[in-house]
Amino acid sequence: MFAPVVITLRNIMGSREFNKVRGQAIKLHSQVITRACKRFGIDRTVRQNLIRKARDNGKVLGLLA
Repeated sequence: MFAPVVITLRNIMGSREFNKVRGQAIKLHSQVITRACKRFGIDRTVRQNLIRKARDNGKVLGLLA
């Protein structure tokens, strides 16, 4: 779904800069998940599963192309 956009951005930005920005976005998303889990008292295992689910959804949507 998003793969063409992701690939175009990578071509425009260059792989190195694109990977840097993508890594920062993934880090921020993981931090949001962690903060939400802490706020609602969700344990570490569930948090890790949520982060894995976010990664898997990103792959399906083409965000990790």
